[in-house]
Amino acid sequence: MDQLMNTHDLTLRQLLASRNARLAWLLLAAAIVLTVIAWQFSIRLVEDRTEARFQAQSQQLKTAIEERLLNYEQVLAGSAGLFAIAGSVSRQQWYEYIHNVDIDRYYPGIQGIGYVKRVTESEVAGHTASVRETGVPDYLVTPPGERPFYYPVVYLEPASEHNRTALGYDAFSDAEHRDAMVRSRDYGVPAVTARVVLVQEALQEDQAGFLMYYPVYQGGGVPATRAERRMMLAGFVFSAFRTNNLLDGIVGLIAPFLDVRIYDGGVVDRDNLIYGSNLGSLDNVFSFTTSQTLTHGGRDWLLQTRTTPAFDYLAADPRPPIVLGTGLVISFLLFVVVLAVTRSQLLARVSAGRYRAITEGAANVTLIMDEKGSPLYASPSSLDILGYQPNEIQALALQDFVHEEDWPRLRQGFKSALLAPGKQMPAIAVRVRDAFDLWRDMEGTYTAMLTVPGVNGVVLSLHDFTQLKAAQSQLHELAFYDPLTRLANRRLFRDRLDKAVSHSRRSGESAALMLLDLDGFKQINDTLGHDAGDELLCKVATWLRSCVRAEDSVARLGGDEFVVLLSRINSTNAVARIAETILSRLCQRVRLSGHEVGVTVSVGITMIPSDSEDPGALMKFADLAMYRAKESGRNTYQFFTPDMNIRAARHLLQQEELARALEEESFLLHYQPKFDLASENVVGVEALLRWQHPEKGVLPAQQFIDLADETGLIVRLGELALRQACIQIQALERAGFRDLKMAVNLSARQVLDPGFLDMLRQVITETGVLPEVLELEMPVALLNEDPQLLHTLLEPLNDLGICLLLDDFGAGAWSLAALQQLPFNVIKVDQRLIRDVPYSASVTDVASAVIALAQKLHLTVVAEGIETPHQLSFLKAAGCTQGQGNLFSYPLDEDALIGFLVRQHERSLIS
Repeated sequence: MDQLMNTHDLTLRQLLASRNARLAWLLLAAAIVLTVIAWQFSIRLVEDRTEARFQAQSQQLKTAIEERLLNYEQVLAGSAGLFAIAGSVSRQQWYEYIHNVDIDRYYPGIQGIGYVKRVTESEVAGHTASVRETGVPDYLVTPPGERPFYYPVVYLEPASEHNRTALGYDAFSDAEHRDAMVRSRDYGVPAVTARVVLVQEALQEDQAGFLMYYPVYQGGGVPATRAERRMMLAGFVFSAFRTNNLLDGIVGLIAPFLDVRIYDGGVVDRDNLIYGSNLGSLDNVFSFTTSQTLTHGGRDWLLQTRTTPAFDYLAADPRPPIVLGTGLVISFLLFVVVLAVTRSQLLARVSAGRYRAITEGAANVTLIMDEKGSPLYASPSSLDILGYQPNEIQALALQDFVHEEDWPRLRQGFKSALLAPGKQMPAIAVRVRDAFDLWRDMEGTYTAMLTVPGVNGVVLSLHDFTQLKAAQSQLHELAFYDPLTRLANRRLFRDRLDKAVSHSRRSGESAALMLLDLDGFKQINDTLGHDAGDELLCKVATWLRSCVRAEDSVARLGGDEFVVLLSRINSTNAVARIAETILSRLCQRVRLSGHEVGVTVSVGITMIPSDSEDPGALMKFADLAMYRAKESGRNTYQFFTPDMNIRAARHLLQQEELARALEEESFLLHYQPKFDLASENVVGVEALLRWQHPEKGVLPAQQFIDLADETGLIVRLGELALRQACIQIQALERAGFRDLKMAVNLSARQVLDPGFLDMLRQVITETGVLPEVLELEMPVALLNEDPQLLHTLLEPLNDLGICLLLDDFGAGAWSLAALQQLPFNVIKVDQRLIRDVPYSASVTDVASAVIALAQKLHLTVVAEGIETPHQLSFLKAAGCTQGQGNLFSYPLDEDALIGFLVRQHERSLIS
């Protein structure tokens, strides 16, 4: 190194002097400090990673134990289900079931799965004899003693020698067992005992165990009250566990190097220890420990995990010393490198001019010219940027490849540089023709360096920003134009609207704002696909451009919403003519994805400045007018009027009030009975949603259901109504009315909601209702949706056994072909066809035809809105099967419904 440094009379001492090597010394100090910081950080990182691994294994262990206990609980639930299905189970059936479960293979740790039967004192002798007849000759109920009920173990599989010793044992006589059995019986849930020694393991007292009991009730179901559960108890299915066998496999798989201990009751005590892996050090030394609570079957277990020396050894990491050593080496290497660079800088000042000229940047073309402007040197980057070899540029005059409009400025810049040697001149925008005869946008900067050794000329640095300019143009396009239709987007249109409002305010000239929304676009998008929808949007954009003047603006706000800004408009009549032109141009049939579809549009118009001078308000007013056009039948236009704003505010208030009512659960159900017209017996009820309004009282669904459907709240309301109806039909069954069906109304939006089927299955599962007692009433307008989509939605409901009912049959326009393809079971004749029967001959004929049509389709016919005996007689004669209406009963609340059903039952007994 001394030999290297002494070259050219530069000694090592001179190089290490602070005036020359200040940066090197500072860098060395900074590098050593950073190395120490990184070393400490790596130590902490290793500790954190070790702790994270420990916590993760501890949490995984807890989760695995919980999942295994849950799996065993499900095994017991299946065993209890065997009794619910079969009523009584023989010893052979129990053996076959447990053998099929294969507990030795799939459920390690289970000593056995058995059945405890409740036996009264008077039944003990007969019970003992019957069990002995099944192949257990030495069967005896133990321990002896008089008590009201005995709970002997009747079945226990596998029938090993140890398990057979437990047959006849009355676990209820033991306090720990009795506590779990009482909890299981009273609450109808699985219950776990405290730490016990299994009866069949009496000689191995060091082997802790526990039992899980699951109640079995007479009739199979779980009675509703505690008193009923105590009275209807038939016995228990149970599993006996060795904790070591149960947990060793889990611990060995997930946390083989952790010391694991589990205490019953959540208290650390030797007497409560039900499991210990015994992997801790003799000195009880550990790095990390954590405690977690496991709760299952009404018992709390404290899961305590600690690290062990083996865990710490495996978690050890060599990286901290590596970081320290590497950092120190790099620090001294950096010191040496900076010293070398410093030396090179001192020795290279002679050639610094050429170095500066050539290394301007990868995106620059550097030229060195003489005093006359002829190129002496061209940087190698000229080939990559312009496509010219450096010697080609030297052979050409600069004027040959500079745009003629830009050459005078570039020439003047050269002259200015000659007058200010060493000074960098301002940049000059210039277009340069490359070797492919394309013009590139560049910026040229002159610096006169005629006296600088190694340069001896005027340096021209040409910076290429062609790609930057193109990217800026593309960014502008993306920021202000819709990428699909190439129309102005919301941001650009808002700027144009602001300018139009300002111009109108200054000049007094009127302008108009039109907001357009395609009618039925969502259905096109859903049925034909987004590609067809995009194609339609592009066509609409082209049509709109052809309907307005060049000075007018057309934009797409998003989705199927377009907006037109008409500037310098004379009157509303002129606006109306343009609106009619747009409607005429857009109202046509087009072919998309092989299908012919009709296109119409609804237009809302607001005037500037007469309606408002605020751009935000104008957009809102146009939106209100557009919705008014949709309400007026669509394919039309509407000018904004002040009353629309009032109606919108009132509508918004109603939405907020409805949403708040849903959060506060201010909705309830009334029920209207449905009768068999032949026998006039009640066969079901229809659930009708009501709003318990704090000021207006109980409101029928007709007053809020359309608003709920419009806002999307109908999905949540529908789930609420369905859940309450399922709970009510369960209550009616418990009250003795077992043959009734519950009808629940659905809207088209609910049925088409992606989560509808999952929601329905969840409600059925949570309430326990039988799908066969449910009738789902769907609006007839649903038939206008895509039949294939409807079949996909309705077929799973039919497979569940739910009765599908088509409501308002005979009203509106709908597809008969779609009805034939869908799995409907029942149709309900629209009450408007019943209202004028038999007073209007035409209405009576239509009602007869509708009923006859339904019968031809083999559908059950239900009539609603029956209010007079004449209507009832007509419907019976026409072949209508069922009916409901005020002639039979008004809608009733829960209490009134029970009273009504009781009276109907008593009347049927008398008759």
